Amino acid sequence: MSDKFDRQLREDKVLRDSALAVVKADIEQVKQDHSAKNIGKRFANRMTEGAHDVLEQASAKASDQRGILVVLVAAIALWFARNPIMSLFNDGEDTAVNADGSETKPSTAREIDGSSDEANHVEIPE
Repeated sequence: MSDKFDRQLREDKVLRDSALAVVKADIEQVKQDHSAKNIGKRFANRMTEGAHDVLEQASAKASDQRGILVVLVAAIALWFARNPIMSLFNDGEDTAVNADGSETKPSTAREIDGSSDEANHVEIPE
């Protein structure tokens, strides 16, 4: 009976050692997966997958609403082309463009040609 227990003890020890080796290998794999250099890769992969999902959803919605999408793109194009379009309707009036992109119209003809009262002032002797 002692042989039976000894054999069982050896088999159990072999099973225990092999299970311990599997657990240690799993722990090393988890450590490698969660190392600092892999965190960036995992973040990039998740962001890429998320962006891909959003793109798929957006393209599905866009294919359902093509008319609205065309109007939206046209409105954006008109917004960016507003200054050249507005210059067509100015009827040749001179305008000045401010630093912020807005246009101002001079108030008098003297401001347009750059003259002033002081430059054209002539003294008449008495």
